[in-house]
This record gives sequence, structure tokens and C-alpha cells, in this order.
Amino acid sequence: MKVEDTKEGLIKSTKKTHKMQLVFKKWEELSKEEVQSIFSLRSEVFIVEQNCPYQDIDGNDEKADHLLLYENNNLCGYTRIFPKNTYFKEASFGRTVVKKTHRGKGYGHALVKESIGFLKNKKENSIKISAQSYLIKFYSSHGFVARGEEYLEDNIPHTAMFFE
Repeated sequence: MKVEDTKEGLIKSTKKTHKMQLVFKKWEELSKEEVQSIFSLRSEVFIVEQNCPYQDIDGNDEKADHLLLYENNNLCGYTRIFPKNTYFKEASFGRTVVKKTHRGKGYGHALVKESIGFLKNKKENSIKISAQSYLIKFYSSHGFVARGEEYLEDNIPHTAMFFE
């Protein structure tokens, strides 16, 4: 297997071939334009693309750290990150999203890897996510383990996954 075929190789090659930039920000550090871009990307994918009308703005964004992924200065990936006892008992991240036109470049892997690293740096060793069930294999490749029964969240099958 060539190094480019591994998730680490894909992330490394992505950083070399695209002007990808990852930026962590607290809610109060985000500009109005960044908030607009985040909400627009999330609704584009989670509401329109997945045909799932739900209340995305849930009052939790101000409690989160935000990881923005830019390619050539355009927001094309995002996730929000929570310390323990905020969203779940465990630390967590969610609303992880990559713009449809930018998938297949390793950006989802980069977001997950950076989110785990961010939480580990904050001494958050136990992480829980609510993963869309079709992504179990993806999150498993980062060390997450599915636990419990599948459940519906906004009419989409989800599975609780843990990283310890």
C-alpha cells in the first residue's frame, strides 16, 4: 500500500496540492461573515442536500470552539467542538461537514484528526459523537467505536460512537 492510500498520506498530499488552511476560533472570535458562511455551508449540506428540514441553529454554537477549513480562502469544511459536560457528558464534536464539491480530498479526515487533536491537547480523553450511521466506517478509521442501538436524529439514522 502506498502512503498516499492511507488517510495520513491523503491528508499530507492534500496539504501539498491545495491551499488548505485550518483555523480554530471561539464563537466570539468569529466575524459576521464567518458565521454566515458556516450557517450557509451547514444548511447547504444538512438541510438541502440531505433533504432534512431541521432546526440547525440550536443555541449551542456559542458554547463551542469552531474549526473552519478553507481552500483558497473559501470555507469548504467545518466542525464544532465541545468540552465535556457541554453537549454530552464526554467531550464531543459535531456538525462536521465538507462541501459536496470538495469531497474526496481528505478534508473530512483532516477535520476529524484535528478535532481529536484539539480535544486531546485540552486533556479531553473521552470523546462521544453522534455519527450518521452510513459514516461508521469513516469514523472507525479514526479509532471511534460504535456503541448502542442505531437511533433516528432528525429522521436520519445515527449511531453513538466513542473514542478513548
